[in-house]
Amino acid sequence: MNWEHVEGQWKQVKGKIREKWGKLTDDDLEQIAGHKDRLLGKLQERYGDQKDELEGELDRFVAGFDKDASKH
Repeated sequence: MNWEHVEGQWKQVKGKIREKWGKLTDDDLEQIAGHKDRLLGKLQERYGDQKDELEGELDRFVAGFDKDASKH
């Protein structure tokens, strides 16, 4: 799944994001509204990790959606 698909399915995806990154609030997710740059900024703010590390982790997380979808 690419990021455009994430944006298009934001309502479904944000629950999975919240499970993985529990420090994000519902308000954070509403403000992010499917925008990758906003999500990375909030993750940096909440977790203090480097942007490069977070972006790699986020890309792997999103790529995992394809694997989950192929199992069904």
